[in-house]
Amino acid sequence: MTHQIDATNQSLGRLASQIAVILRGKTNPDYRPNVMPQEKVVVNNSVRIKFTGKKLDQKIYYHYSGYPGGMKKRKLGTMFEKDPKRVLWLAVYRMLAPNRIRSRIMKNLEIK
Repeated sequence: MTHQIDATNQSLGRLASQIAVILRGKTNPDYRPNVMPQEKVVVNNSVRIKFTGKKLDQKIYYHYSGYPGGMKKRKLGTMFEKDPKRVLWLAVYRMLAPNRIRSRIMKNLEIK
């Protein structure tokens, strides 16, 4: 089943948690945690996501390569300017359980 979601004026975290619940299949009456859900989510207007407070300047995304001196930081504001789809994708990805089917579940998310 495909769900259409409009991201206009919605908070990033609340939107991401709503998408994660749908992708996991928890909205279905026949939910089973050991079965791969067949839910698909299409998100429109990801450029119009709302951020509250000073998150654009204060929230930092870290990436560590595993080597000494390999820690990289990016602020949410610069990341959102470069690729708003990536910000929403990361929020949903990090809300799902880190198990074997997380990457397969994320293939059912389409952000426009």
